[in-house]
Amino acid sequence: MKNKLETISNLFEGNEIRSIWDSEKEEYYFSVVDVITALTDSSDARKYWSVLKLRLKKEGSELTTFCSQLKLKAKDGKLYNTVY
Repeated sequence: MKNKLETISNLFEGNEIRSIWDSEKEEYYFSVVDVITALTDSSDARKYWSVLKLRLKKEGSELTTFCSQLKLKAKDGKLYNTVY
């Protein structure tokens, strides 16, 4: 998979949304944690995502797609696993 790391900052009132472009599939993958931060102003988006997944499972709903982790660049310039 040929990836192109990008950061989108003009959406969601300046909140950065990290993404990866998969040129083979011609699809973008966005960081769920970044989107949650932008939409909820949560101080701990990873915890918010974790609790949300548990609540959905208890209600009998589950995610429609499997969300795995990709390495995306963090503010410190290093690559870390994050949910997309």
